[in-house]
Amino acid sequence: MKQITFALASVSMLAIASAASAQDETIKIGVPVFLSGAAAGPFGEPEKNAAELMFAALNEGSVPAPYATIGINGRIIDGTFIDEASDAVLEYRNLVEREGVEVVIGYTSSGNCKSVAPVAEELETFTIFVDCGTPQIFEDVVTDPTYLFRTGPTATLDAVGSARYLTDMGYDLNRVAGINQNYAWGQDSWRDFTGALTALGTESKFVSEQFPQLGSGQYGAEVSALLTSTPEVVFNSFWGGDLEAFVLQSAPRGLFARSAVLMTCGEALFSSIAKDIPEGAIITARGPYSVFAPENELATWFSAAYEERFGAKPSYPAWKMAQAVLGAKAAYEKAGPEASGAEAAAAMEGLEFDSPAGVVRMANGAGHQAVQGIGLGTYKYVDGEPTVENVKFYEAECVNPPADMTAAAWIEAGFPGAVCE
Repeated sequence: MKQITFALASVSMLAIASAASAQDETIKIGVPVFLSGAAAGPFGEPEKNAAELMFAALNEGSVPAPYATIGINGRIIDGTFIDEASDAVLEYRNLVEREGVEVVIGYTSSGNCKSVAPVAEELETFTIFVDCGTPQIFEDVVTDPTYLFRTGPTATLDAVGSARYLTDMGYDLNRVAGINQNYAWGQDSWRDFTGALTALGTESKFVSEQFPQLGSGQYGAEVSALLTSTPEVVFNSFWGGDLEAFVLQSAPRGLFARSAVLMTCGEALFSSIAKDIPEGAIITARGPYSVFAPENELATWFSAAYEERFGAKPSYPAWKMAQAVLGAKAAYEKAGPEASGAEAAAAMEGLEFDSPAGVVRMANGAGHQAVQGIGLGTYKYVDGEPTVENVKFYEAECVNPPADMTAAAWIEAGFPGAVCE
């Protein structure tokens, strides 16, 4: 009987050891993206697709150098996707405390990022924000970060790049209007854009400032106000379903024909309503992504692999997700083969890493905020494909504040230290 008991105990211990070993060989990553609601199509779906592609390719070891090794430090990636449209803080806590994820990579909404940021620090969990653009994250919300990072640039890049593009390309800026969502993202975008125009000496008159609520969906009154104010330029930082609705409602009423309309998130429309975007609209991809991406091996691989797997070209939200995943891998592997999430977070501070969009520098926000350049161009639909012309690119040093200044202070001071070709 003692021999049987010992044998059973040995089998049990072997099973536990085997399970523990398997767990040690896996890294659990939580991925909050919009799986429902108006933002799911233009943002949540491409972000989820990109994460799935990157996880599978990394697990196979098929991503080009310098990421050709298996998984993350040899550990197979196990992704858990949750809906960002739900209670962001509650679901973040569930990911960490119930699901036991080691890393969280995701989030599009600036509102959700502001809510989650302090919780990431509280729970001491390596967290990478993919897209949310408000500069408030590391300027006001978490000013001494340890575990929180953002691998995509802030709204300041969009606003300053937009102001420089309009000026450099000779647009009439006497009368300027804006329509932006009424929360941190839209407010910061309009503040930085108008401040940049002022700093550039355009002497623009801001003839209409529209701030509808996020997710309103109906913009008849706002479009009427824009048309009545007769601006030469309209600045729009809408994203998701709001941007789609704005284009579909304002273009038939002649807004794009009467004014130059600049949409900082315009490239995200390529996958949904490309045929409905008026030609000549000014767009960005919120960085060096998609049609504005550099030529490099990672960019060629990512674009081709995404299109082969999903039957469509990746829009900028997909590029930003791929960039965040590779940033996590680079941090872990810099930290060493046995690195924990906390050690990877320490290694990511101030990190420079390769991505399909070129080299990413974690230079601002005490080394936790990425800086990149931005491309802008005018929309054109050619042979059934959305593209851009009249492209101009601004390097990171031209459109991002230095590490020791907030965005607002840098713009108000006239961009000290900016280097623009």
